[in-house]
Amino acid sequence: MGAAFLGLLPHAVDRAGISRVFAMTLAGMVLFFVLEKLVLWRHCHDGRCEVHGAAPLILIGDALHNFVDGAVIAGAFLTAIPLGIVTALAVLAHELPQELGDFAVLLNEGFSPARALAFNTLSSLTTPFGALLAYFTFEAVQGALPDVLALSAASFLYIATADLIPDLHRRVTLVSSVSQLLLLLLGVGTILLIESLY
Repeated sequence: MGAAFLGLLPHAVDRAGISRVFAMTLAGMVLFFVLEKLVLWRHCHDGRCEVHGAAPLILIGDALHNFVDGAVIAGAFLTAIPLGIVTALAVLAHELPQELGDFAVLLNEGFSPARALAFNTLSSLTTPFGALLAYFTFEAVQGALPDVLALSAASFLYIATADLIPDLHRRVTLVSSVSQLLLLLLGVGTILLIESLY
């Protein structure tokens, strides 16, 4: 959330009006909701997600997701180096648990550990392709950059509101609540620090 509110959205608003940026962010959140409903967008953090017997669809969805992540990172770096760093860190923070979850789902689907790892790795290789395509496309069409930043923010906000926050609310002990708050503040603080350095 910090990357969206403290990095992506302010940079997008600087380049385009607030109405355009907020409309695109809202459209992005609706789009990600629809994609997730169609099982093209996979966010499974601990292997407890629903399995539909469709490992190929999971892998295709993950490959598309990783491709978009690459485009998001490239668009952020084209806007500003610190924004690129913040965005890459935010993507990494949500990708690691997602990939572990996808690995667990593939194992549950009957893949051997080696085969699940190989296919998960292959789907991750779409990230650099997304980054390269975005880099060369966005260089030519700078006017679309605010929309890309708004969609990037929408993806982070959707992940936070649909997956991460509900998962955090499942653990309600005092110790887990305090540690969650501290980690949340650490993440926001890291983004503030990176943004303030540049």
